Amino acid sequence: MSISIKSWSEVPEAQRQKMFQRSEIDITKAEAAVAPIIEDVARRGDIALAEYAARFDGADISGMPIRVSEEEFRKAADSLDDKVVQALEYAVGNVRRFHESQRPEPFELQTVRPGIFAGERPTPIDSVGLYVPRGRGSFPSMLYMLAVPAIIAGVPHIAVATPPLPDGSVDPACLYAAKLCGVDRVYRCGGAQAIAALAYGTESVEPVIKVVGPGSQYVTAAKRILADLIDPGLPAGPSESIVLADEGADPYTVALDLLIEAEHGSDSAALLITSSRLLAEEVAGYIDAYLEEVPEPRQGFIRDVLQGYGGIIVTVDMREALDITNRFATEHLQIQSKDPEQYLDSIRNAGEILLGSRAPFSMANYAVGANAVLPTGGRARTWSSVSVRDFMKYSSVVKISEAGYQDAAPHVETLAEYEGFFTHGHALKYRRNPPAWARNKQNHA
Repeated sequence: MSISIKSWSEVPEAQRQKMFQRSEIDITKAEAAVAPIIEDVARRGDIALAEYAARFDGADISGMPIRVSEEEFRKAADSLDDKVVQALEYAVGNVRRFHESQRPEPFELQTVRPGIFAGERPTPIDSVGLYVPRGRGSFPSMLYMLAVPAIIAGVPHIAVATPPLPDGSVDPACLYAAKLCGVDRVYRCGGAQAIAALAYGTESVEPVIKVVGPGSQYVTAAKRILADLIDPGLPAGPSESIVLADEGADPYTVALDLLIEAEHGSDSAALLITSSRLLAEEVAGYIDAYLEEVPEPRQGFIRDVLQGYGGIIVTVDMREALDITNRFATEHLQIQSKDPEQYLDSIRNAGEILLGSRAPFSMANYAVGANAVLPTGGRARTWSSVSVRDFMKYSSVVKISEAGYQDAAPHVETLAEYEGFFTHGHALKYRRNPPAWARNKQNHA
């Protein structure tokens, strides 16, 4: 395969727009496909989940409970290689240490003015569903990225939904990671049907008020459809990445890192944006050689990506490269340069920013502590990575003394009168000077 190298100045506007939209186009089309699935799960519950597991996951869960049993957790732990156990414990420890810093400060009222006090009281949300995909592999890393901040936030009801394996079991590393994090409610269901089950509830699945986690275009479409019933959380659809590189980058390392996110699936996006045509050509050469040893189905995914929502873009200079990067607002961004930090202040929109060749996407995806569940589809312009804050809510609390009330009341009355809200202002005026109808009632009391 020969990867195309495009000069940005020669890319037609229609093709640019397709690149910026990437898989969002596919997600919109998917909504029509998942709508009847959602309705079916809402109507038939567990029976529908079992049928869709056979149809979409090739899994036979007939005769099995939807919720994973304690015995399955024990068997999963016993079946894992010690190296996998140690890697999971290492990664979860790092993720926990990073997210502990996000634990909200204890509630305290602040003095706004003498006699006027206000503050924000943090409380965890009541329930959350964590969606962990499996269609193109098993992802215990996604489980602990979601579960750790939810546990730290103190959510009392945490459930995991993940597609079953062909024999109906759940990936043992996912089960071990769940227990390691402190989650014991795991459901063997995936896809749009899992989102519907978490939203409506079934005989076995307790409904939740929020669903967080990445997934296919069908999972993302289901969350959009159900957004009036559940908080769909941060928009995390098919994977996308940009490697931003200047002439000082090493082409071999760039080639290695460019393909990391591309192997997630054909609907992923993976771009190299560089001001150096020489670098682009050298990277393309390495990719052609590297691809020959990538096994299927990953090789097929990468080929599809590099011919679809990915490729190499050459710009006139790094200023143009940075502009394209900010417009794309990618989920994953890596900067490869002899001095990657020189570009950091120019990046406004990215789910994560990895500085230098020692920070490939795989390091951040698994074990450095920062959360790897990130906004996709250009939503990094306004969204952040998953954090403890995603599982919290904040209530404003206000307390006013008599002196504070007397200080603020005239100003409130003036503003209420200006905006034409009668009862706003008179709630204060009539406290000070009750009208005749109130005085009469008070006298008869």
